[in-house]
Amino acid sequence: MKNTTLAMFSLCLALSAQAEIRTWKDATGTHEIKAELVGVKAGKVTLKRENGTIITLPVASLSKEDQSLLGSASAGGSAAAGEWPQWRGPNRDDISTETGLLKKWPASGPKRTWVSEEAGLGYSGFAVSGGKIYTMGLFDAEEKVICLDAATGKKLWESAVGAIYKNGWGDGPRTTPTVANGMVYAIGGNGDVVCVNAETGKQSWSVSLVKDLGGKLQGWGYTESPLVDGDLVIVTPGGNKGAIAALSAKTGKVEWQTSDVAENAQYSSIIPIEHGGERQYVQLLMNSILGVSTKGKVLWKSEFPGKTAVIPTPIFKDGQVYVAAGYGVGCKSIKLEGNTATDLYSNTNMVNHHGGVILIDGYLYGHSDKGGWTCQDFKTGEIVWQDKGIGKGAVTSADDMLYCLSEDTGTVALVEVSKKGWEEKSSFKLEATSSQRNPKGKIWTHPVVVGGKLYLRDQEFISCYDVKG
Repeated sequence: MKNTTLAMFSLCLALSAQAEIRTWKDATGTHEIKAELVGVKAGKVTLKRENGTIITLPVASLSKEDQSLLGSASAGGSAAAGEWPQWRGPNRDDISTETGLLKKWPASGPKRTWVSEEAGLGYSGFAVSGGKIYTMGLFDAEEKVICLDAATGKKLWESAVGAIYKNGWGDGPRTTPTVANGMVYAIGGNGDVVCVNAETGKQSWSVSLVKDLGGKLQGWGYTESPLVDGDLVIVTPGGNKGAIAALSAKTGKVEWQTSDVAENAQYSSIIPIEHGGERQYVQLLMNSILGVSTKGKVLWKSEFPGKTAVIPTPIFKDGQVYVAAGYGVGCKSIKLEGNTATDLYSNTNMVNHHGGVILIDGYLYGHSDKGGWTCQDFKTGEIVWQDKGIGKGAVTSADDMLYCLSEDTGTVALVEVSKKGWEEKSSFKLEATSSQRNPKGKIWTHPVVVGGKLYLRDQEFISCYDVKG
């Protein structure tokens, strides 16, 4: 970490000293700024235009190439190597910018560095920031946010969220905390939103999506991971008061709620996008996909025929939005032109239940209930290849490799990112599995690769593997 920080600092000094004017692009690739780098701090980059105008932007709003140049950053702070501060990572795309990882593992798998048995029950995922792991767990009848030392797995603190969420597929929390501004934001299974200090776990505020925002608890509880965007926490309570809401990151006060869209919440998490020079929030509901401005105005909306539950996080690139769902529904993609959403395609080539889909170099990768592991053309929606692989599961990506996790067996496969087919290089089986998992439940916590480590979870067990070697 020290070397990474020094390298980034040296780079900034070099660029500043040379007064280099370069072309910076936004995340959509449609807008360019010719400017000199002034500096990077707290997740924001300061640039100086050719005319001398100084502008400051979130690093996360820039292209991946520019983020890589700067060392990358999240909305709430540094996202250099070792940082994965929210659900699906800094950009909510489940793609790590890390390099130098192993391309093949020993027959027994990568070295396991530690196992913690202190995570509690539930399916909560990982946020990793500042050398600490943040997740959630059920302890007796209480759900808690917990903090572990990333180097050792030792629990540093725990903080109460709310009462137990009970479910026939397994009790406890389902969401991933978000780390930003020195705080941790988390949502319990019953919809209790908390803000706690990242160092101590001391609670700053708490809001109920049901009691305070009029939300309705769905069949599998609240599973959304909160989005922290600047001074706002964006959440999806659902219900008659408004499907999407913004809370003050400092106080929890409701800043706005979309009363004109009152669908019930589903299980997807919001992504922020930049389109047409405007920042907006995209969410998937049971009957629609929509974009909402930073002031709570619904900018566009497109019908989506969900069934039973819609879960995967939306994907955005070059003005194109993509969503997928299970239960035979499949996927849909739309093109945004201004505030008009036009359908591009809708098919069952990717019937993704809840393992997630990743977009890499114009191709989508994920598990489809119809056909197995699937590579799909992002622009056309056509299947490039399919393979049964290791069976149904979740996926993340780092260093041009896919890390695929079987929900049934706990097998982890290292697969080369390729449009040619399922190129499996190595695999191993998760050792630390739980006897407390509900008989209906499976290994559903998504894998995370950050800081040269692979983190896996089965209920109370969190396992850390060295994938850098």
